[in-house]
Amino acid sequence: MRHLFKGIGAAAMLLASAAYADTNLKLVEVITSPARTETLQALVDEYEAANDGVTVEIISLPWGQAFEKLATMVAGGDIPDVVEMPDTWLALYAGSDQLASLEEHIAGWEHGGTLTQKTLDMARQAGDAYMIPYGFYLRAMFYNKKLLAEAGVDAPPATMAEFMEASRKVSELPGKSGYCLRGGPGGTNGWIMMAAVMNGTNEFFTEDGQSRLNEPGSVEGIQFLLDLYQNGYAPKDSVNWGFNEIVAGFYSGTCAFLDQDPDALIAIAERMPAEDFAVIPMPVGPSGKAFPTIGFAGWSVFKATEHESDAWNLVAALANPDANAVWAKRVGVIPIHEGADQDPYFQTEQFKGWFDQLNGEEYVPTIMPTYLEQWGYFGSTMVIETAQEALLGQRTAQDLADEWAAFLTEEYGKWKAAQ
Repeated sequence: MRHLFKGIGAAAMLLASAAYADTNLKLVEVITSPARTETLQALVDEYEAANDGVTVEIISLPWGQAFEKLATMVAGGDIPDVVEMPDTWLALYAGSDQLASLEEHIAGWEHGGTLTQKTLDMARQAGDAYMIPYGFYLRAMFYNKKLLAEAGVDAPPATMAEFMEASRKVSELPGKSGYCLRGGPGGTNGWIMMAAVMNGTNEFFTEDGQSRLNEPGSVEGIQFLLDLYQNGYAPKDSVNWGFNEIVAGFYSGTCAFLDQDPDALIAIAERMPAEDFAVIPMPVGPSGKAFPTIGFAGWSVFKATEHESDAWNLVAALANPDANAVWAKRVGVIPIHEGADQDPYFQTEQFKGWFDQLNGEEYVPTIMPTYLEQWGYFGSTMVIETAQEALLGQRTAQDLADEWAAFLTEEYGKWKAAQ
C-alpha cells in the first residue's frame, strides 16, 4: 500500500509539474471590432496548435476607452505579455522603459530580413524596435472613373492644380461634387497634408522650434481646402462629415474623390464594382512632392512579462508573412514584408496607389508629432472646431495658421525643455 501511495504521489507531482510548466500569455487588443477579433483569434489558434503547453488569452478593449483601460491595468500590475500598440502610444510606453526591445529577436528571426525598411523605421521610432508594426494606414486618393468620364476629365489628377480643376468639372454635374471633404471628426490629417504639400515640406518645426504651419506655403494649403468647400466642389454638409460619411459619399457616387487609408477600401469594395474606381497617389504640389499622412499599429512585448521568449514567438507568429497577409486583407492595412505587393490580392488598381507611394521618392509619408502632450487636444478638438469656422466663412486661412502655429510652437517648447 505504501508503494501504491508513493506511486500516486509521484504521478500527482508529475501532473502538477506539467500543469505548472504550461505558459499562459495575455494579449490585449485595443483597436477592436468583431471581424478583427475573429481574425486575431484564428491566428492565435494556429499559434497555440504549433506551441504545445502555451495558451493565449485575448482581452479586447473598446477603442474609445482603450488608452485609459490599458493604463489602469498596467498601473495595477495586471500587465499583459503582448499588446496591440498604436503609434501614438509607443513613445509613452517605450519612454517609461516598460517595453522589451525586440532588436535581438528580429535579428535572429527567419523572417526579419524580409521586413521592409519602412517597417523597421517605424518600429524604431522610440529608439530600439519596441514593436513590430502589423501594417500601415497611409493616405491615398480614391477616384470614381465614371464621374470623371462624365465630367470630361481625361485622366486622374497627378498635381494639386489638376485635382482642383477635376473637382470643379465634376461639381458641374447635377447633384455631384468633386471632393468628399472630412470637415468633422478625424479631419486633421487633411489640413496637415494640404499645408505640407503646398509648403513643400512636412517638417513641423524649424531648427529654432517655430511651427511651420503659418509659413506662406502652409497658409496656401489651408486656403486650398477652404476653396474646395467654399467654391462648391465639396458637398455643403461635408463641413460635419467624419469617416463614415466621407466613405458613404464616395461609394454612393456623390463625390468623385476621397483621400483615405486602406481600411476604407473594405466598405467601398463591397458596394462598388472594381472597374468603377481606383486608387492613385496623393497629387503632388509645387515642389513636385506629396506628403500623405501615415499611421500604424503593431505588436509589443511588455518588459514585465515572465515569458519573453514565448511572447516574442507569439508576436513572430502574428507577424510572419502568411499571417500578416491575412491580417492586412481582413483589417485594411498595407502589409509589412517585401514582396507582399506581388500577391494577386494587392496587384489591383485599388492597391496600386498605396504601393506607388511607399516606393516613390516623390511621396514622403508624414508622421504626426504625437510626442507633444497636447497633440490629442489639438487634433481632435482645436483643429476641427476652428477649421469648421473657417469653412463657414467666419475666419481666414491666415487666422487658422497663426493660431495653430502658436499652439504647436508653445507645445514643442514644453516638450523640448523636458528632454
